[in-house]
Amino acid sequence: MTLTNQDRSTVRSRKALVAGSVGNLIEWYEFGVYGYFATIIAARFFTPEGGSEAEALVRTYASFALAFFFRPVGAALFGRLGDRIGRRPVLILVITLMTGATTLIGALPTYATAGALAPWLLTFLRVLQGISAGGEFGGAVSVMTEFAPPGRRGLYGSWQSFTVALGLLAGAGAAALLATVLTEDQLGDWGWRLPFLLTLPLGLGALWLRLRLDETPAFREERDAERPPVRAVVGAIALGAGRIMGWAAAGYTFLVVLPSYLQATLNTTFQQALIATVLANLGFAVTILPAGWLSDRVGRRPVMLAGAVLVVVLAVPLLNLLQDPGVSVTVKGAVVCGAGAVVGLMAGPGPAMLAELFPTNVRHTGLGLAYALSNAVFSGCAGLIITETIERTGNVDVPAYYAAAACAVSVLALAGRAHGKAS
Repeated sequence: MTLTNQDRSTVRSRKALVAGSVGNLIEWYEFGVYGYFATIIAARFFTPEGGSEAEALVRTYASFALAFFFRPVGAALFGRLGDRIGRRPVLILVITLMTGATTLIGALPTYATAGALAPWLLTFLRVLQGISAGGEFGGAVSVMTEFAPPGRRGLYGSWQSFTVALGLLAGAGAAALLATVLTEDQLGDWGWRLPFLLTLPLGLGALWLRLRLDETPAFREERDAERPPVRAVVGAIALGAGRIMGWAAAGYTFLVVLPSYLQATLNTTFQQALIATVLANLGFAVTILPAGWLSDRVGRRPVMLAGAVLVVVLAVPLLNLLQDPGVSVTVKGAVVCGAGAVVGLMAGPGPAMLAELFPTNVRHTGLGLAYALSNAVFSGCAGLIITETIERTGNVDVPAYYAAAACAVSVLALAGRAHGKAS
């Protein structure tokens, strides 16, 4: 059977979708696992004698934030390579680096074994993860959107966010399973290592897929085209970062920081916190692809605006329902699921929106930096800011204020048209 040109194009598009998505899944699986096991990691790596649990958790989130602050470094470094030599070789390189660093975390000695060296080794591996993750997003989204069929860029780009949800769900599922089948001592002693070590076979599978990936036709055709002025690119980066900062802040608040918040502030059990997180991520996953599909029909900004406005309006009331001991478990489950679903409205169209701000020959760098800068500040610092602020003020509504404030800025960025953008 002979394939037509249209059939070949469809096959290439689907291969690109899978190869681009799988790296995101692994990356966010690991970031989710780190967030879900934050209290255990704090006890094993950041609690020398005399240190309090709260101090250890803050140090754990500081390491978490540090990895995010190295994302712009990776976005600039690998983005430039991706815009010069191609998306494919960069995606192969970053998945190799991410897989190696994550696997090694599972084999690290703890503070009890290595003393002060342990947190430094962990932080070094987190830096490597941050650098590789910075290159991952720009390359993956470029590949997905540049291979996307006409009129389906929003849907194809939304798969990046959808695999984020799958990665976070996989991390939460792994953590919940281990918390169920292992005792608390076993989980703290060695069980927490298993999800990190699982990254090795997952990463090797992703590497195999990316080795079979073609370079995008758009890159081959436009790599030597005249590049836009630096000022236009910088403006587009700033606009893109502003438009997704609500997605970044609300996403990490509701999907990753939630377990530690529920345990430390509302005194829930580890298992209960993980179940709540699974529900939030399920809600997130359910709305992403429909939101991306809808954005191909009505535009990116209206769909993202709806999500940002809903967070501004509903963040505090929803959190208050979680805090109310008189509210049923069923209602609380619906609350966390709904919170995740609202974030999905921003995450679905977000990748395509960023890709469309930049021409092909600066796209990998531009959209990667916009995403990395926004996430460095508003995702990476979420756990640190929320935990430290609650500790200092005693105000348990801080997570809602944090998410709502970031989304309010995104509303303003999305409401205005893009003047002086790169494309």
